[in-house]
Amino acid sequence: MWNQTSLAGKRVLVTAGADGIGLEITRGFAAAGARVMVCDVQAASLERLARELPEVDVCLADVSSEAAVAALFETLDRKLGGLDVLVNNAGVAGPTGGVETLSLADWERTLAVNLTGQFLCVRQAVPRLRRSADASIINLSSAAGHLGMPGRTPYSASKWAVVGFTKSLAIELGRDGIRVNAILPGAVDGPRIRAVIAAKAQANGKPLEEVTRDYTSQAALGRMVTARDIANMALFAASDLAANVTGQELVVDGLTQALS
Repeated sequence: MWNQTSLAGKRVLVTAGADGIGLEITRGFAAAGARVMVCDVQAASLERLARELPEVDVCLADVSSEAAVAALFETLDRKLGGLDVLVNNAGVAGPTGGVETLSLADWERTLAVNLTGQFLCVRQAVPRLRRSADASIINLSSAAGHLGMPGRTPYSASKWAVVGFTKSLAIELGRDGIRVNAILPGAVDGPRIRAVIAAKAQANGKPLEEVTRDYTSQAALGRMVTARDIANMALFAASDLAANVTGQELVVDGLTQALS
């Protein structure tokens, strides 16, 4: 378990922090002594988190809504009294299929959550982070944010955009001492990737077992990464061990050079 004292007392906001990767990130920061607030769109997940980690503050919020994000940060001010670390984790898988089969609504929803949601949270966070002595932003991208991903164009486009957003912010905010990095997970084992695999198998008319093997074997290590792997990278990026790490693509994918 991560126990770096450099994280003790840090005020951390994790978006979509009540399930999956976000939940592991929340658990990691809480275990490291940080003061954590989580937002999510799933009320039931927030209720489970509140029972598991009663010291973590929770808030129901959709990051793609400007009004909801403004209200979220007003709640954060009351609960945490400031901010040191923003973890922009909220994201959706988006549709699976050939580009000609996709609807504009699905395209726009994917970008609204995966990209605009990060922008809305950063816009609110920056004035607060400027008052921190050790501020950082961690944006969740994907291996699909630096590799092409057939059949997942909205998702991949949104995650490439996150990398550009991150690098531009790192330059813009460096003078304020705010570090900005992106984490690029490969295929993360769990319900979300299993749903993506099932959708891709159906779209391509392939057996589920074959597509599962493709996803498992696309990494040089021959396995998917775990949510804990991503949480560990987030903890590193927020800590003073990464004091001079900014504007970086922090890739956690077992060395994946092509996506299925």
